[in-house]
Amino acid sequence: MLSTDRKFNDLVCLVTGGSSGIGRGIALEFAKNGADVIVADVQENPKVGKYHDTDLKTSTVEEIRKIGGNCLFVKSDCSDEASIVDLSEKIESIYGRLDVLVNNAGRHIPGSIEELTVSQWDDVVALNLRGVFLVSKKCLKLLKKSDRGRIINIASVHAFGGSAGPAYAPAKSGVVNLTKDMSLSLGKYGITVNAICPGYIETPIQDYLTLQEIEDYKASLSIKRLGRPRDIANATLFFASQESEWITGTSLIVDGGSLASV
Repeated sequence: MLSTDRKFNDLVCLVTGGSSGIGRGIALEFAKNGADVIVADVQENPKVGKYHDTDLKTSTVEEIRKIGGNCLFVKSDCSDEASIVDLSEKIESIYGRLDVLVNNAGRHIPGSIEELTVSQWDDVVALNLRGVFLVSKKCLKLLKKSDRGRIINIASVHAFGGSAGPAYAPAKSGVVNLTKDMSLSLGKYGITVNAICPGYIETPIQDYLTLQEIEDYKASLSIKRLGRPRDIANATLFFASQESEWITGTSLIVDGGSLASV
């Protein structure tokens, strides 16, 4: 149901990769708090996982409309310039502006430098890093029309080390530094730019792990469970709020304590 607080009432929020996983959780929370939500993804139906989200059948748009929220789905490939130009034009024609951009779309292909192909490396970096730059750039004119523009990039704890493959970890590290660079450029427009670095979250992206690997990871945490999409959504809501108006260029780690001993 919609929150009685509705602190984001009448704000326009774009969530890339919003059909599944973390993006779905973020989109739902913004809608519950009164925002008009645009979900941009390559498919409208949610991804079904081996361990998590095993029985999802309804789209993010359907779920938001069930609770009385407003939501629009736009089929988009965040690594493709023409697709993102089309997305920004649709937002402009319908809403006239954009208040919050959540760059969440991403992918992970497991494998070492010996196993990953050049094409696979290109695909991961194109979506995880180029996509953040591309969507931010093409939506900038819409964010400038807001009186509280926010860009929130979903990076990863793997930005601070390896172990996630030669494409994913470097791309997410790039997102952290891109966040800093954009914050320096866009502050003059009143736009803040921050990143969130999730640990392992209960989404289909964990399908490449074994159950034992998941249990071992949970055992290593201070808070002994995997994160949930809502954990990341709550951090996103904070960065989108008025309470964070003097915070920019930073990366918030939300990982249950996985990096605490590093």
